[in-house]
Amino acid sequence: MPHSTKYRLFLALLLLAWSFPAAAYQDPGLVKKTIEDFLNIQIKGLPWQASYSIGRIDPQNNLQPCPALEVSLPPGARVWGNTTVKVRCQLDGGWNIFVPVRIRVVGDYLIAARPLIQGQTIAEDDLAKNRGDLASLPNGILTEASQAVGRTAAQSITAGRPLRSDMLRQTMVVQQGQGVKVLSKGPGFQVTGGEGRALNNAVEGQVVQVRLANGHIVSGIARAGGVVEVTY
Repeated sequence: MPHSTKYRLFLALLLLAWSFPAAAYQDPGLVKKTIEDFLNIQIKGLPWQASYSIGRIDPQNNLQPCPALEVSLPPGARVWGNTTVKVRCQLDGGWNIFVPVRIRVVGDYLIAARPLIQGQTIAEDDLAKNRGDLASLPNGILTEASQAVGRTAAQSITAGRPLRSDMLRQTMVVQQGQGVKVLSKGPGFQVTGGEGRALNNAVEGQVVQVRLANGHIVSGIARAGGVVEVTY
């Protein structure tokens, strides 16, 4: 090939290279740091020991470099278990990407210390605690004895099984047809002594209707010991 032809070919290739801009990528380190700052704030309020890991961000991402990044949770997402965060470039015409993250929340949770039968009222010595990743357990897991003591087992529960709220029922403190004492309360006064008969079942804190001895019906709040508080 003549020297002049080679030279012209070289110039053509050089001009072609100049006509295409160099590929630009968003620095994945900056994206990860921005996500870390966001997650550190989100997990700060959790009452247990929390940690997280962030999914891989492609270094060859073809995203325009952006100095103004914003991280948020998509609608319905939560800072718990496997989830995603949205990273948005705040410049005009900016881009959005979703990055997978894993949030681990290590704490104590309740398990059955012994086999429990359906209908059994839960006592404190029926409970034990395990420690583990709460985010990997089913929703409604119980973490405090006060959430279980005094409730009844809605089903038979084997020893060592983690306890969920849907596995226990609140104990009725007032039952339909039961004789109850009515406690009348108001600003500056409290009177005990009225009696009546409950017209519905109620757990602690629920509204119950009571038919008094004179036939009048009043509504009040069910309390332990067959007491109904009527507020005026």
